[in-house]
Amino acid sequence: MNIHNHQNKIAVINDFSGFGRCSLAVSLPILSVMKVQCCPLPTSIFSNHTGFPSFFFDDYTDKMEPYMAEWKKLELTFQGICTGFLGSLRQIELVKQFLHEFGRPDTQVLVDPVMGDYGKPYPTYTKEMCLGMKELIGYANILTPNVTEACILTDTPYRETWHISDIGRIAALLSSQGPDKVVITGIPQGSFLANYCYEKGKEPRILRTHKVGTSRSGTGDIFASILAADAVNGVPFQDSVKKASSFVKKCILRSIELDIPLTDGVCFEELLAKLK
Repeated sequence: MNIHNHQNKIAVINDFSGFGRCSLAVSLPILSVMKVQCCPLPTSIFSNHTGFPSFFFDDYTDKMEPYMAEWKKLELTFQGICTGFLGSLRQIELVKQFLHEFGRPDTQVLVDPVMGDYGKPYPTYTKEMCLGMKELIGYANILTPNVTEACILTDTPYRETWHISDIGRIAALLSSQGPDKVVITGIPQGSFLANYCYEKGKEPRILRTHKVGTSRSGTGDIFASILAADAVNGVPFQDSVKKASSFVKKCILRSIELDIPLTDGVCFEELLAKLK
């Protein structure tokens, strides 16, 4: 075996924000504490995320291919590949290229289709990018859309309230496009939020938790990182979703206790040692 490949590694393709606790800045410590080496492939560099009034931004698209070429020279292999926010159709195509070059039959591919929220796609997401993301999920083993993204990916009209059977139909439709495991996150159910876990060959499971606080940056990155590490470490999918949901909730509660501004994400550092 190549000397660089003695430890489990996950390649994480996402942007890097120096402040605000999101994307790669979250994945690095989460994967590390779960005993998986995080290998970042940056798509762009931000001084702080776009939820702040101003920020520095450097597009990394043109640097991604030569970056990947150096990893090819090192003959790196990855037990997992995890994708987050992608800023252009070209970046989606580069991710497909990465999956062709570095993916193996046993590689766990997690796609977090960061496309929109509250019923609308993000302003950066064009029709062509939505089509590109629909193709990308065909490479995934695990897919982690919120309700908005699940609707976009299945051409389902968005609404505020859902019958769980409708969510199940959407999850099955998403799975038919490639991923064996789908978790649709953030389903509103009164004073609860639910995650719908769909896994081929198993009974779906609905995991509910009381709503706490307000939406914060980085919680989706924490959730996806835990699922990716657990997939590589052989943890059952539904157990992993339950663990990730519980950890995110604890982080939100601790952030409220410390009066952390919403823009600053969740202070997961306070609880990181408890994540295994």
